[in-house]
Amino acid sequence: MARSVNFDYSEHHMEAALESPMDEEVVHSSFSRLIEEQSHSLVEEDGGVEMEDLADEGRDHLTRLVQPEWAWRGQQGALEPEDSGQTDPLIEERWSSDTLRVLSCMPSRTIGRSRGAIISQYYNRTMQLRRRRQTRPSIRDFSRSARPSIRGFGIEADCGGEESKRDQLVNNLQNLSISDRVRMLRGMPLSVAEKSELRKRACNLKERAASSSGRMPCCSRLKYYIIIAVRQSWYSWLSFLHSLQLWQVALKRVSGRFGTGVLSYFLFLKTLLLFNVFLLLLNGVFLVIPQAVHPPPCPPDAAHFTGLELLTGAGVFTNSVMYYGYYTNSVLSFRCNLTHDAMGPTNQSDCGPEGPGRQLSYNMPLAYFFTIGLAFFITCIILVYSMSKSFGKSFRINKSQGYLAVKVFSSWDFKLIKKTSVKLQSENICTQLKELLSEVSRREEKKSVLQRLARLAVHALAWVMCLGSTLACALAVYYFSEYMHRDLEARARSALKRPQVQEASLLALPVVVSSINLLLPGFFNTVAWMEEYDSPSVRTYVAIFRNLLLKVSVLAVLCFHWLGRIAANPAILGLECWESFVGQELYRFLLMDFIFTVLDTFFGEFLWKLFSQKVLKRKRKPVFDIARNVLELIYGQTLAWLGVLFSPVLPAVQIIKLLLLFYMKKASLMMNCQAPRKPWRASQMSTVFITLLCFPSFLGAAVSVTYTMWTIPPSGKCGPFRGLSTMFQSGKLWVRDLQTANPNLAWLGWVHSYVLENPVFLFIPAGIFLMVIYFHTQVVDGQRKIISLLQEQIENEGEDKKFLITKLQAIHELRRPFSRTGRHRTSEDSAC
Repeated sequence: MARSVNFDYSEHHMEAALESPMDEEVVHSSFSRLIEEQSHSLVEEDGGVEMEDLADEGRDHLTRLVQPEWAWRGQQGALEPEDSGQTDPLIEERWSSDTLRVLSCMPSRTIGRSRGAIISQYYNRTMQLRRRRQTRPSIRDFSRSARPSIRGFGIEADCGGEESKRDQLVNNLQNLSISDRVRMLRGMPLSVAEKSELRKRACNLKERAASSSGRMPCCSRLKYYIIIAVRQSWYSWLSFLHSLQLWQVALKRVSGRFGTGVLSYFLFLKTLLLFNVFLLLLNGVFLVIPQAVHPPPCPPDAAHFTGLELLTGAGVFTNSVMYYGYYTNSVLSFRCNLTHDAMGPTNQSDCGPEGPGRQLSYNMPLAYFFTIGLAFFITCIILVYSMSKSFGKSFRINKSQGYLAVKVFSSWDFKLIKKTSVKLQSENICTQLKELLSEVSRREEKKSVLQRLARLAVHALAWVMCLGSTLACALAVYYFSEYMHRDLEARARSALKRPQVQEASLLALPVVVSSINLLLPGFFNTVAWMEEYDSPSVRTYVAIFRNLLLKVSVLAVLCFHWLGRIAANPAILGLECWESFVGQELYRFLLMDFIFTVLDTFFGEFLWKLFSQKVLKRKRKPVFDIARNVLELIYGQTLAWLGVLFSPVLPAVQIIKLLLLFYMKKASLMMNCQAPRKPWRASQMSTVFITLLCFPSFLGAAVSVTYTMWTIPPSGKCGPFRGLSTMFQSGKLWVRDLQTANPNLAWLGWVHSYVLENPVFLFIPAGIFLMVIYFHTQVVDGQRKIISLLQEQIENEGEDKKFLITKLQAIHELRRPFSRTGRHRTSEDSAC
């Protein structure tokens, strides 16, 4: 009796609106009346109302409606069932004929009786629907024939006038609205051919009625054609918008062949691409384009392009809009031009009534500060909203059994026409059914205490090995970055200048870090193979957590290297603009991460497939590592967020990287990888990904950027904040200028001093966002509990039905000897 409950109000659930509580009362009134009559008949000595004995009459044989043929014969004592594995507890007992009559009249047992009964039932429903649309009559206005009764409820009664009932049903359907007619036909338990026939007959009747009533007036015909044209245009526009979705066919193909787990990786990549597009548009409009229109004077010793800049990000790219040092601290001015016409220049200008020569000013330091702050603030809001929405979607209760039934009977889209779309849809449904069946058939093996202790020891050893290797790699990155820092100091003090060699040596640290990120996850996978997790989802989550620890520890060491060593003493390294140097470092790390991802895809998937098939003679292919690839995406996005302050164009590099990565990973997945050997449904995978992107990744990048803007002194010879103690001081100077120009704006200084400069202000929005997430998760948790209670209530209602039927059988068995004795005595008296 249990089934999943869905709160989505869609057209699939509109059929339930046709059955109001009034109809439910009509359906169940006969059953309650029967129990009342049976209860009173035991108390009254005279008898009263007696139920008809179908065993003597054998009129309708309603036993066949609820039991198979062998079970019905078995009740007559002729046969016994060969297969005792019954699934329905109501069929296991030998009920009396009166109880079986009640069972046949229950709403859950009436479906599938016969076409005549179904047509009669839905004729009554359409009649009731028409009456409710008109006058909403009470239940007393319904005729007795429209109410299901337990007396004389036989198939013959329903089937006697099947053709007439069919004609009347077609007439009622023709009088209904189109939406009501579609819902009613959709709910009928008939074959598709019979539903199509009823629909055609109803439509033909309506067309005949329209043609017989006369030709349509000209205005009505014009209105009809306009409505059809507008509807077709709207549908075409929706189809066009649907086709504009990015990678729609590719994502369906991935989902059909490899399941929802692999699909979640590509959906996450698409999400990151949209984040970077937003950052690039914001920085491009407010920073890059204004500065490119008014470029600063070029330095005299401009470098020439050598090709090495594509790897290092230095050289020609240093003095470009790509890095922080190119932007000026001046106020950009746009002079208004005089408008001209055929008679010559006029006294009006394009910029307002103040006359020609007026200038529009653009404060570049203020624009830089507020653009970066606004970008992080909007990104934070989008992440919090996405995470809350993802929590609401993934933590709903969808039991595998109920969801499996929905997938089997309601997942096909009958509007598909193209062969490729039909093939993709069938593959997608097959893969989802495999995932659901794996959840349904999953069994947890019971293990002894010794086996549990041994497994716990193996897991503890595995975690010690993973944590130890992560700590060792973090220390290796720390000491190697310190060595590179000292080497850079030595090169700055030496008189020998070899710029190309010095630039090439800067690639050493990114190569070491990328090598660690490439090799250590393979070690984690080997350790996970030793642990032998039963659930693929648990194995994936454990791998994600271990890779996350590695990435967080490495990034923490790198942030200390950039902000604690380089930014603290830039003069020792001979750097005039340490912000541009940090931006170049982030560019190098982002580029090396992409190069090593390409190498991992080539060696770890393509060559491994060839080695397995050609050398090992196996048909097995490598499985797509979701945890490893997702953490690589999060690592790259963290670098992009860290570099927005130092390189406003860095999101463009990240966009190119993600685009190439999508097509490369998709091609490698289709050619070199196979689907997981144990299918599993990644219902909460997207929620985990967006949560990791929000808290460790974005939060860490936001803290680092905020610390840089609030605390670290900017460079004195480059950038929009040159000559200031901190980047945040630009906002204070702007407020001071506003107060000087307009004394009425003195309250802005108070707000800036006591609100913006106070560190508590940073924690207030963070606290509000966390409270929003907390309350949303609590609401979702409350909805889960309500759904659980509703499902439990449905199961209890099924038990209540069985309990009432059992009581009815007991009442009938108690009064049956008395009724037979009374009939026997009556027959004897009549004989005498």
